[in-house]
Amino acid sequence: MIQQIKYYKNLEEFINSSLSSHLVLHIDLSENQIGDQDASGLGSALANCTNLSNLTLDINRNQIGAIGASDLGSALANCTNLSNLTLNLCENQIGDQGVSGLSSALANCTNFSNLALNLSWNQIGVIGASDLGFALANFSNLSNLTLKLRQNQYICLEL
Repeated sequence: MIQQIKYYKNLEEFINSSLSSHLVLHIDLSENQIGDQDASGLGSALANCTNLSNLTLDINRNQIGAIGASDLGSALANCTNLSNLTLNLCENQIGDQGVSGLSSALANCTNFSNLALNLSWNQIGVIGASDLGFALANFSNLSNLTLKLRQNQYICLEL
């Protein structure tokens, strides 16, 4: 059975959609001046997508900080059927604290088979990168990993 992909480019439209019916989502909120409050609202909505298996979330070039990144991670951890995640958070301001919170929450997502994270240009240093590495070690079902950490403090990595 082919699953229909639902596309959203508007946060309010997604929040007001039939959240529990989504199986495959592509949300592109790039360059929308999204801050921590909107990221937390997005996270709250995603937490209600209980049947979600595939998610592409483009929220690059916004103003998401540590709180928003952590809240998004916590919400995604509630999506227990999620097996494929592409998360583009590049060019925000999540820093070490944000990537640590995001990583800690995502470590609870045991069903990932495909994971793509773009965390480039986020002021992530050694502590955040280390926490991310420990979280990635928990993904025992992971078949494919794409990780981008370009132009962060003291690290420059692309896998």
